[in-house]
Amino acid sequence: MQLYNTLTKTIDEFVPVDGKIIRMYTCGPTVYHFAHIGNLRSYIMEDALEKFLNYSGYEVKRVMNITDVGHLTSDADSGEDKMLKGAKREHKSVMEIAQFYTDAFFEDCAALNIKKPETVVPATSLVPDFIHMIEVLMEKGYAYQAGPNIYFDTSKVPNYYALTGHDEDQLRIGVRDDVEEDTNKRNKSDFVLWFTQSKFEDQALKWDSPWGEGYPGWHIECSAISIRHLGGQLDIHCGGVDNIFPHHTNEIAQSEAYLGHPWCRHWFHVQHLNDKGAKMAKSTGNILTVSVLKEKGYDPMVYRMFCLQSHYRKPLEFSYEVLSNMASAYNKLLNRIKNLNPASEQADAGQVAAYKEKFISLVGNDLNTASGLSLVYDVLKDKALSDATKLAVIEDFDQVLSLDLTKLRGVSEPEKAADNELVQYIEERIAARKAAKKAKDFATADAIRAELLEKGVAIKDTREGTVWELV
Repeated sequence: MQLYNTLTKTIDEFVPVDGKIIRMYTCGPTVYHFAHIGNLRSYIMEDALEKFLNYSGYEVKRVMNITDVGHLTSDADSGEDKMLKGAKREHKSVMEIAQFYTDAFFEDCAALNIKKPETVVPATSLVPDFIHMIEVLMEKGYAYQAGPNIYFDTSKVPNYYALTGHDEDQLRIGVRDDVEEDTNKRNKSDFVLWFTQSKFEDQALKWDSPWGEGYPGWHIECSAISIRHLGGQLDIHCGGVDNIFPHHTNEIAQSEAYLGHPWCRHWFHVQHLNDKGAKMAKSTGNILTVSVLKEKGYDPMVYRMFCLQSHYRKPLEFSYEVLSNMASAYNKLLNRIKNLNPASEQADAGQVAAYKEKFISLVGNDLNTASGLSLVYDVLKDKALSDATKLAVIEDFDQVLSLDLTKLRGVSEPEKAADNELVQYIEERIAARKAAKKAKDFATADAIRAELLEKGVAIKDTREGTVWELV
C-alpha cells in the first residue's frame, strides 16, 4: 500500500515493522460533548484504512484512547478544562459526563458502520503509567519542575518540529494573544506533563503524585496508552489534521525521549469537514451530529458515502443540498444492486479475484476510497459479468466500504398503492417543504426531500405543483 506520511511529507510504501501485523493507534474523542460529523469524518476514514489493511491480508491491532481528563480548550496548556466545562454545563459529575458521551460516541460509530477498536482505553484508567513515564523523563533530563507543574523541555529535542515542517515562529502566527503566557516554562514550546491542583482549584479529578496532588496533561496520555498496549514501536498513528500540532508533535517528543529510539513510522491525518467555508468545531458552535442528520431523514450510510467519495487529504464541504444528492445516488445504487438476479448461478471466482485485485490497486493508492466506490459502478455496468458474480464482487468490496450495499436484497417490493395514512403523511411533508422553500429555508426543504426518499417516496416539482410516486 502507498500512503501519504505526514512525517516525510511524501507518499511512502506502507511497510509494518512486524510482517503482517500492524500496530495502529487512533486518537479518540474527548468525551465532554457529542462528536460532530466533522470529527466522525476522521473516524470513518480511519475505519476504512483499518478495514482495507485487513482486506489486504494484514492483522491490525488497533488502540484508541478516550480522553476523560486533562484536555484544555486551547489544545495546549491554557483555557478551561473541557471535561469540567461539560460537567458544569449539564450539572453532572465529570465521570457521568464521560460515560454518557462515550456511549453516545460509540452509538454514532455503530450507526456509521465504524468498527470499534479492539482496545479502548479511558485515560483515567492508566494514571500510574503516566506518572511512571514522567518520572523517567525527569530522570533522563527531558522534564523539569517549575512552579507547581512538570514540563517537557522541547529544547532537548533537536527535531521537535519534524512532523509540522515549520519552525516555532511560523507556528505561532495566528495564536491568540489573549492567552496568558506561562512564565514557568523555559521555552515557549514546552508543555505540561502534570498539572497540580493550582491550575484549577475546582478540578474534579485529582491523583497523588511525587509532585503533589494533580492530574496529567493531555499529551502524555496517548503516548503512555500506546506504549502500554502496542509496545515501543508503532506502525501508524491516526488523527485529524488539527492534531498535528501541538498534540502529535508533543507525543513524538516525549515518546522518543522516553524510549530512546524512533517511535512511530507513519502518520495518517484526515482533513477538515467545512460547513459554508468554516471548519466544523464545537468551540464555535458550528456543529452537526449524526442524530440531527437522522432526524432530518438521512440514513447515516449516506454521510459515510459522502465521506468516502472524497479523498481524505482534501477539505470536504458539507451542505444539505449535496447530502440530498448523495442520498438519491445511494438509494439508486441500492436498488440497482437489489435488482440483480443471480438465480442459481455460481459466481465466477476468477472474475471476483480480478476485480479484488483492481480494488486493492485503486484503494491502495493513498486510500483512494472514491476510486473504490467508482469501481462498484463499473462492476454493475460490466456486461461480461453474471449477476451472481456482480453480487459477489460488491459484497467483497463492502468489507471495506461498509455501506450496507446489499441491505435491500430480500426486502419485498413496496406496495404500489399507498394507504390513506401514508398519503396523509406524504402530503403533510410536501406542504412543510413548500413552506420551507417559501421561507427560503432550502436546507429544510432538501432534508424533507431526503426524508421522503428514505421512505421510498420520490417527489418532483412541476408547473402544476409537486408530484410523488413510490419507488
